[in-house]
Amino acid sequence: MWSKVERYINKHKLLNTNELYIVALSGGADSVALLLLLKNAGFNVHAAHCNFRLRGAESDRDEAFCAELCQGLGVELHRAHFDTREYAELHKVSIEMSARELRYKWLEQLREDIGAAGICVAHHRDDSVETVILNMVRGTGVHGLVGIRPRNGYILRPLLCVSRDEIEGFLASCGQKYITDSTNLEDEATRNKVRHHIIPELQQLNGKALENIRRMTERMAAVEELLDAYKAQTIVRKENGIAIRKLDVLNDYLLYELLADYGFNSAQASQICDSMRADSVGSVFSSADYDLLVDRECLLVEPHLEPMKPFVIPETGTYILDEKHKIRVESGAFEVSKDPLVATLDCSKVHFPLTVRRAEEGDWMVPFGMSGRKLLSDMMTDLKKSIFDKRKQIVVTDNQGVIIWAVGLRVSQNVAILSNDLLVPVLRLSFS
Repeated sequence: MWSKVERYINKHKLLNTNELYIVALSGGADSVALLLLLKNAGFNVHAAHCNFRLRGAESDRDEAFCAELCQGLGVELHRAHFDTREYAELHKVSIEMSARELRYKWLEQLREDIGAAGICVAHHRDDSVETVILNMVRGTGVHGLVGIRPRNGYILRPLLCVSRDEIEGFLASCGQKYITDSTNLEDEATRNKVRHHIIPELQQLNGKALENIRRMTERMAAVEELLDAYKAQTIVRKENGIAIRKLDVLNDYLLYELLADYGFNSAQASQICDSMRADSVGSVFSSADYDLLVDRECLLVEPHLEPMKPFVIPETGTYILDEKHKIRVESGAFEVSKDPLVATLDCSKVHFPLTVRRAEEGDWMVPFGMSGRKLLSDMMTDLKKSIFDKRKQIVVTDNQGVIIWAVGLRVSQNVAILSNDLLVPVLRLSFS
């Protein structure tokens, strides 16, 4: 069996003989086989055993077995004891989830403490098949059909290429004993129901069912790589979120894969696709933390906009508007600036207090170079600004509530400097 495992290790570049690795050792057939294989192959390994104190004397029996095994193999054993039920009650999670969290947190801490390159766990082919079946029952996409991956950060799984029967056969050929967790024989856990009932039925239908599913997971892993590459090419990172380029193939599931990381579910992805098919530019959809806009050439996704309270500026000075923005108001002799974030105004025409706020529906101004009013929304539409741009637009008003500056866009004709005569008293507003 080792030759098969060795090829798998090399294929996925899981282990290096120059590094130290931890083997998570429960005492069951899978972890015992993993420890034996890696030790006999010359890898530098330590073992780690968790006693979750869930099965009374049986839990202590498991720990004693692991200690005896490691002593015989000359492998250093690290042990941890947990009050799993108390942890579950404190964190309001299941016993199974508690054991998992406690195990992996401790193993990672141990890895850091002893300088190990990875943590080897004994998941095998049948475990991966069970995971795929459970994912299918719950509802899944491409990622759920990949099954258990050979590497997840520092977690390494060298036995995913072999079956439970192969593992038990290997141990029998070595004359190596192992222990059985009695809870694995019960049907209370959903995974055990799959293991004891569904998989035997599948094998009766086709003796190669499990191997065929394993091969399917490898093909789906290749599809997953293509999907991830497509996402990388399609999603453009922006300062305040992302833009998704117009899809060549308008597909509900493909769009869901692009949006899932931002909290959008498959039903919303279908609705967004329908909106795109209808060319409903301007439609907005929301997840728990993000808003999505169907824009002209792409989809824009940004975090929910934080509210902004109007900020009153009583006189010249520098003012912190929020964590990201500030505005400086100065009077003096300044040349007219071409920077869109700097407004150079005729001081004699500007009356304090000024107010900095977000643009509101119905806002208007007299843009520089025009003699009449124009709705701010129309002005931004002419500039091809998106709805997201419009809702973030900041304006500065005078003491009468009249907009004197749409920040980044235009100053008002009513307060603009009409010549470069430096004798005109100037008020400069710098936004950043």
